[in-house]
Amino acid sequence: MTSARLPANLAPNALARAVEDKRRRGAVIADLTESNPTRVGLSYPPGLLAPLADPQGLTYDPQPLGRWPARAAVAADFRRRGIVISADRVALTSSTSEAYALLFKLFCDAGDAILVPRPSYPLFEHLARLESVTALTYDLEYHGTWRIDIDSVRRAISPRVKALLIVSPNNPTGSFLHRDDLAALSEICVANDWPIIGDEVFADYGLEPSPAATPVMAAGDVLTFSLGGLSKSAGLPQVKLGWIGFGGPAAKVDAALAAYEIIADTYLSVSTPVQMAAASLIEHGALVRAQILARVRENLATLRSLASAYPSIDVLPVEGGWSAILQVPAVRSEDALVLELLDQDDVLVHPGYFFDFPREAYVVASLLPPPAVFGPAITRLLRRASAGPAA
Repeated sequence: MTSARLPANLAPNALARAVEDKRRRGAVIADLTESNPTRVGLSYPPGLLAPLADPQGLTYDPQPLGRWPARAAVAADFRRRGIVISADRVALTSSTSEAYALLFKLFCDAGDAILVPRPSYPLFEHLARLESVTALTYDLEYHGTWRIDIDSVRRAISPRVKALLIVSPNNPTGSFLHRDDLAALSEICVANDWPIIGDEVFADYGLEPSPAATPVMAAGDVLTFSLGGLSKSAGLPQVKLGWIGFGGPAAKVDAALAAYEIIADTYLSVSTPVQMAAASLIEHGALVRAQILARVRENLATLRSLASAYPSIDVLPVEGGWSAILQVPAVRSEDALVLELLDQDDVLVHPGYFFDFPREAYVVASLLPPPAVFGPAITRLLRRASAGPAA
């Protein structure tokens, strides 16, 4: 009875069932898939959420693109990262996922397609499908560093494709967009009249950023959209405030904003209290951001140190973000490894295929858990992955 936008099979997979079974039996699982900053022991400033109680939040004043002071605060935050943008080129959303949905509505009819990176976080296919759009992939290739396979983008060109999506730094590869890749992609997008949708939610978390890294808004003659939000930049996913920065030729930006405003006016999803609090949350969220950056750097150093004792396991370079990729011996499938690790060691990780890695064997570990959890769990992971399958 449900629509074709939903997956045909809604049953949980084997790993999800195993996790549920372990927790039902009271097991304490070291969760190396954790991506929720509110659950990893960070210290949030007292009174951080107090501005949500601003009395002006009691007044309903719907603005499709968001209230001006909040948009100005986001524009200032863009400038903090070296991206010059005016407040009238900013739109507020309740989340990055909603931003994607609104932009897919803006550019795609039913049956159209967007280009998304592979490997990457497995959200885009679902978001696209809910808009009756197809997510087609282009490849990231690893040759000591991760780079976009420009030829794979060219091979994907078709009249169905309406937009190119870039994630920088990518989740989970941690690779930033390279200026040479952006130049090549810009030529393709201009020739095909594609906008670039840039997911830059992890941009503040540079671990070993490439000197050639560049923001999507450096694309020049291409209509570009830079997505961000408090979920990652301030460790506040529960507050539900995201944003879109519009960039590119003025005429194209003006036309896109006018059309986008019609869509946004249909939903008016961003609450007034969070808009009233936006400037304060962005400012004081920097204290949380600093803790997250210190945490992921510490855990990455721990991972590399512990992995040095296991020559059969490679920790791939990571330029930014919250994840690390381990290439492990392919002596059993990724599925078998992660299930064995959960069953025998009470450690949960993501298999590489979860992120659409084209081949085995990889596991992806979050760098966000508390060090007291992360270090012992990584030790168990390394031992298990470097050994043969359990009898």
